Amino acid sequence: MKRLIMSAVILHAAAAPAAENSVAVTVYNDNLALVREVRTLDLERGRRMIRFADVAAQIDPTSVRFLSLTDAAAIQILEQNFEYDLVGTERLLEKYIDQSIRATVKDGLTFTGTLLSAKSGDVILKTGDNEVKVIKSSSLQTIEFPALPEGLITRPTLVWSLECSKAGRHDSEISYLTRGIRWHAEYVALVNENDSACELNGWVSVENHSGATYEEAQLKLVAGDVHLVTEAPQRRDIAKVAYAAEAARPFEEKEFFEYHLYTLQRPATIKDRQIKQLSLFPPAQVKVKKIFTYDGQRDGAKVRVNLEMVNDRNSGLGMPLPKGKIRVYKKDAAGSQEFIGEDRIDHTPVDETFRIYLGNAFDIVGERVVKSVNEVGRRARQETVEIQLRNHKDEPVRIRVIEHFWGDWEFVGKTPPVLKKDALKAEFDIRVPADGENTFEYTVLNRR
Repeated sequence: MKRLIMSAVILHAAAAPAAENSVAVTVYNDNLALVREVRTLDLERGRRMIRFADVAAQIDPTSVRFLSLTDAAAIQILEQNFEYDLVGTERLLEKYIDQSIRATVKDGLTFTGTLLSAKSGDVILKTGDNEVKVIKSSSLQTIEFPALPEGLITRPTLVWSLECSKAGRHDSEISYLTRGIRWHAEYVALVNENDSACELNGWVSVENHSGATYEEAQLKLVAGDVHLVTEAPQRRDIAKVAYAAEAARPFEEKEFFEYHLYTLQRPATIKDRQIKQLSLFPPAQVKVKKIFTYDGQRDGAKVRVNLEMVNDRNSGLGMPLPKGKIRVYKKDAAGSQEFIGEDRIDHTPVDETFRIYLGNAFDIVGERVVKSVNEVGRRARQETVEIQLRNHKDEPVRIRVIEHFWGDWEFVGKTPPVLKKDALKAEFDIRVPADGENTFEYTVLNRR
């Protein structure tokens, strides 16, 4: 007759020597991470209960994967449970309803009795003389319980029932997905005096609210839009966060499926309730171009100021850039570094151009006037538009004027130089002299 052996093994993050344990964390843009841990188990033959402690509180239990690296066929998982009923004042009080506890208030008085209710932190006791005491939460000093109720634990824990056919030490990999970890990129640019180049620094911030700390983890970041099945939103309490900034070696970047993978070239400890900032790449000297744009249909009289960069080696970059916020600074005449604007960039492959909107020009003004509208038949309309650009600076400027169109359209007659044209808009390249103005008009025929 087969003998059934039932025993329990509790695994904590530091249960085995450091050389035998390892952890790797891959973080995605969308508040998601994949955690992979290797821990060594010393198992006997038969059925075992394994308690795997220190997992993330926001783990997705349905994503857990257990594998013996020593002998995958020797271990079979029969059942898995995720226990997350954690010890806390509210949970202890709930467990002790209709049982005896002792409460001490701030003036030193002690009351012992049967707990009737503990809603909103207030404690209602029935004492030995059948009196009912209501103790407000604001006056409570301590509450004493006879013992820890069954079922409450101190840390989120995975519990497996497994069958082991080969006794001995098993190096085992446990992986799971968890919410509560996210990363994002930030860039800092310092523009030179004539706005022709900048020093660009890239940083990544890893925010960990998952409920677990990952000691000396191999950290990888995935940049790209990974599709996830969305569930009904759940309430999450965001605790106070500690900030940790550190100088780090650059990440190694590689293509991965249809995304880009950034691997930190050293271990990093990712503490719970912490934002860790890591250097993405060393400071780079990057060529930039300052561009003025005027879109009267969208911005009224405002002329936008943009910086344009090309993500290639000739411009000083040439690395796939993850999406993130970029802040731009410039030194004034006294040498002080001043903030001049910020914007967000999208994921930017190598050899692509990206543009940063910093704000609106103070000394350049645009004016757009529709001079005439004529219906040409039942399904066509002809418009004449006048654009006036006024430059109050003591140097000439070039402005890209953007006009939007609808339907099947074409210009009629003479127009200024067209820099770019597509199905929905056209861009004109207009030079405006120092302390002067430039006015032009165009006529467009729209067919519905």
